Amino acid sequence: MAASQRHTPGPGQSVTSTGKGGNNHAISIAEHSRAAGIGAETIDDFLDRQPRSVLIRLYEKPASCLAIFRLLPMLARQIIMHMLFLHAPLAADDFLAWLRKDARNEFDVAVAKLARLSIVQLKPASAKQMLLLNAVYTEGMRRALTGGGSHRSFGVPCDTEDKNAVDIAFLDDYARTKWETILHYMVGSDKSSTPREPVLYLLRRSNLMQSRSSAAASASLNITSRGFQFLLEDVNTQLWHLLLQYLDMAEERNMDLVEVLAFLFMLGSLELGRDYSTEELPETQLHMLEDFRDYGLVYQRKASSRRFYPTRLATTLTSSAAAPLLSTNGSEPEERGYIILETNYRLYAYTSNPLRVAVLSLFVTIKARFPNLVVGSITRDSVKSALANGITAEQIITYLTHHAHLQMHRNDPLLPVTVSDQIRLWEREKNRVQQNLGSLFTDFTSQSDFAEVRNYASQLGVLVWHDEPKRRLFVDEAGNEPVRDYIRRRRA
Repeated sequence: MAASQRHTPGPGQSVTSTGKGGNNHAISIAEHSRAAGIGAETIDDFLDRQPRSVLIRLYEKPASCLAIFRLLPMLARQIIMHMLFLHAPLAADDFLAWLRKDARNEFDVAVAKLARLSIVQLKPASAKQMLLLNAVYTEGMRRALTGGGSHRSFGVPCDTEDKNAVDIAFLDDYARTKWETILHYMVGSDKSSTPREPVLYLLRRSNLMQSRSSAAASASLNITSRGFQFLLEDVNTQLWHLLLQYLDMAEERNMDLVEVLAFLFMLGSLELGRDYSTEELPETQLHMLEDFRDYGLVYQRKASSRRFYPTRLATTLTSSAAAPLLSTNGSEPEERGYIILETNYRLYAYTSNPLRVAVLSLFVTIKARFPNLVVGSITRDSVKSALANGITAEQIITYLTHHAHLQMHRNDPLLPVTVSDQIRLWEREKNRVQQNLGSLFTDFTSQSDFAEVRNYASQLGVLVWHDEPKRRLFVDEAGNEPVRDYIRRRRA
């Protein structure tokens, strides 16, 4: 058997677009985000994965017990509150007697959730199923509700007056500035400052940004498709996405995961505008305090200060009822719909928000800027630039749809078909040919020899392409040596 080998890029592979001509339907931002992994995991999911030993240590902190209670479904909270001050286990049938008959499935789901968190245990006893509340959680939750003890898990307010006290308005502005510094860096805004290296590492670790070259220089990062989707989410979702990555890194950074979780839950219970002491914080939490200043979660006048102020970003971590951090430019958040798109690819954005303008500049060529209006055009080059950063055509169309001006909603379809189809065509043009590095094997002496080598490469999972009539096959780089060795063994 003889086979010649040449190093060459792989053959072109066509990519079929799912978008049909004239179809202007765009996937919702939430669906795109879940597909990209933004918000796919919550703090609930993270806690579900923790071993019992970690959870029990966490329940020793009353603030953590209360924070987890707030995150639970309503029926799970009802189960806890019914059992919290009982001195004996509760029969499951007795609790079910208080529920509608059609709520049994909901009850089973709630009990399963509590069991995963090691809060409730279901045990059989004399032909009955008994609900047992974890003793450590019971003690912690009781202290959270009634007070007392020396746990100080709700923070230690400073007992001396701060000569440089700050108000809530200052904290809101500080948190907004810190957080938007990160977002502006992600989109490459003009004159955007570079965050500290720990923030850049987390952005790379979360795959929100990637290095422009293999050198991985922190000063040369580009936004990814996932990063663009991240920008479309609300601040709380964005924050929790990064915090969950931070939690995943705790072990490799030799940080105590229980202390990390306890500090997060403590921040969510603090009072906005009040200063708290750092003197009783353990080393892990002091290190977190330094990290969290970069995200605008806490304010300290200087790094050595013995007091800190939680910002609105921190106090709303575990509360859905609290007022969110307002956007820049005034006291009222901007309306969602601010984009008008014409059939000639010209775009008008009625906004003065610099972050929104920076996001638009990722796929729009900006022509003119006025105090509350930005004029630009969607061009082949601007879309190609966005595609090069990993932003997809569907993400661009979804963004334009989600932020379309109310006047655009009179149209059917919402966006001009010519524009949405052309954006998809530009993407197909980019994806028309894919390049694979590898090796091309040719000149097999018989069909059986070709079939043996092809089947071997296929079993290894390295076969990229084959042409049976001309007895040619192409394997990727990883399969070069194994396939070549296989051919040698057959020759021997």
